[in-house]
Amino acid sequence: MDKIAAVSRMQAYIAARLDEEITLEALGRAAGYSKFHAARMFRELTGQTPFAYIRALRLTRAAQALRDSGGKVIDVALDHQFDSHDGFSRAFARQFDITPQKYQRETPPVRYFVPYPVTHPYIYDAEEHTTMTNEKVPRTVTATPVKRPARKLILLRAKQTKDGDYFAFCEEMGCEWEGLLDSIPEKFDAPALLTLPPNLVKPGTSNTAAGVEVPRDYAKPLPAGYDMIDLPPCTMLYFIGAPYENEDDFCVAIKIAAAAMEAYDPAPFGWEFALELAPRFNFGSSAAGGAKLAAPLKSE
Repeated sequence: MDKIAAVSRMQAYIAARLDEEITLEALGRAAGYSKFHAARMFRELTGQTPFAYIRALRLTRAAQALRDSGGKVIDVALDHQFDSHDGFSRAFARQFDITPQKYQRETPPVRYFVPYPVTHPYIYDAEEHTTMTNEKVPRTVTATPVKRPARKLILLRAKQTKDGDYFAFCEEMGCEWEGLLDSIPEKFDAPALLTLPPNLVKPGTSNTAAGVEVPRDYAKPLPAGYDMIDLPPCTMLYFIGAPYENEDDFCVAIKIAAAAMEAYDPAPFGWEFALELAPRFNFGSSAAGGAKLAAPLKSE
């Protein structure tokens, strides 16, 4: 646990200073170890050296800027700690298999780097054996209906993982789906883990997938291994938890929102759940935004 805490401190240091020069000596001080031992621990728990991790995160922020701002490539490069247009273009192409110029012009799905906190798998394992007793997470959950038109769903199907188990899905299918789906500018909402109704499950796959909704006319090539299906119009009922203080309380926050969804009865308002129309969406949780889940409705 000391090692996990040390790497978590380095991740927090990087996130807070991504726009500044970050040295191995500073990371060692943040971790509380020598710079060489800190670097070894970081690579052991994240699978990357500290500087590969920093570069991937900066390139992802740069890709988001190219996608959203329309700025010049050289300006984006300099804004994200790259010294030259050529150096940035080479690093970008190595990371995303596309030049920054072509990416800005076409915005295909690419694998954005998501800096998963090293603490989360261990917190999840602990939560599996505890009840929801953390009173630092507010119990307030709001239910908000959002109309959806006919649309498409881009999804990555699991073969073995069942019932929306996030960590089991990542163990089976990898974790790159979140960054890749998040790179799609046309998406209606954030990437989510999906629990599919029986009518949307393909033979040889399970009821769990990861995906995003996109407009009906979306026609860009799909990444390898992904599928795209049509969804009919419906209303999605969003369950959104209150913000909380500690990012490590994400499991508790999701469980609170899931319990609210399970207990909610839409009938007094003239609705009923229509799980055959669309999957249930688990968008995850953050301290600033709270937990967010959604399920489809239809009029009675």
